[in-house]
Amino acid sequence: MSNKNQNSKSATEGIKETAGAAFHTLHSALETTENVAMNSVDAAKNVANNVTRNGSGRDQRNRD
Repeated sequence: MSNKNQNSKSATEGIKETAGAAFHTLHSALETTENVAMNSVDAAKNVANNVTRNGSGRDQRNRD
């Protein structure tokens, strides 16, 4: 194999490795974003449940 072909193959492999690393980083970032979003939804659900429960309790006490 000529030196030119070897250099071309090395450059191609370097590009593929860089693209693979970039894809992995992006994939990890998307998973992190998904986890944050789901945790936010869970927290909002918990707040809504707590407000509803607290509101129900106050309504009951005010009726007595």
